[in-house]
Amino acid sequence: MNGVHDLGGMHGFGPVMREDGEPTFHEAWEGTIFAMMRAARAQKLFNGDESRHAIERMEPARYLASSYYERWLASIETNLAEKGIVSADELDARTATVLRVGDAPTSVAGDPAVRARVLGGGSSPDPIWHERGAPARFAAGDEVVTRNMHPARHTRLPRYARGKRGVIHKVHGIATFPDTNAHGQGQDPQAVYSVRFAGRDLWGDSAEPDQWVYLDLWDTYLDPT
Repeated sequence: MNGVHDLGGMHGFGPVMREDGEPTFHEAWEGTIFAMMRAARAQKLFNGDESRHAIERMEPARYLASSYYERWLASIETNLAEKGIVSADELDARTATVLRVGDAPTSVAGDPAVRARVLGGGSSPDPIWHERGAPARFAAGDEVVTRNMHPARHTRLPRYARGKRGVIHKVHGIATFPDTNAHGQGQDPQAVYSVRFAGRDLWGDSAEPDQWVYLDLWDTYLDPT
């Protein structure tokens, strides 16, 4: 979907700043959010594409003001509420409790049944790669053009690369298609390619000389030239 999250090719946000010696987590709560996400996905409460789609639907000002793990928290809240696992009222009540008395234990804290359920789901989310699926229509060296589409729902084809010509660099294999998986319409496994684009074709005259961009794109996003 088109939204504030799709920042590729947009101006005015400044350079990407890298932090030397960046820690895994800057605050303890970030590790908690990471664990919550892993537990929820291991329990198959929602998948990675549903998680991304929830972040995409954040209110723009909130999205831009949020840190990485704050967006993860918003995704967890949205998915659990939409699936009827936790209600908005329960989330509000818990927030009010924490603001009033601090991080007090919940009624299920230490419950062996809850612990067994969380830990019993395994440690890994659903696999992305598949042995079978729609066969690749293209091979390395084929010229392709990305579809110029503007879906109202989740997609992994960024706006700046739509309607652009490229060349297949590599066929990765068969993988879950995010555009259906994010909406409960099945995994629809299909070929994924590394597609090479000339910087000039993406950015025009502002591109640096001899600049190339490689994007991993699903078969559905591509047409032959």
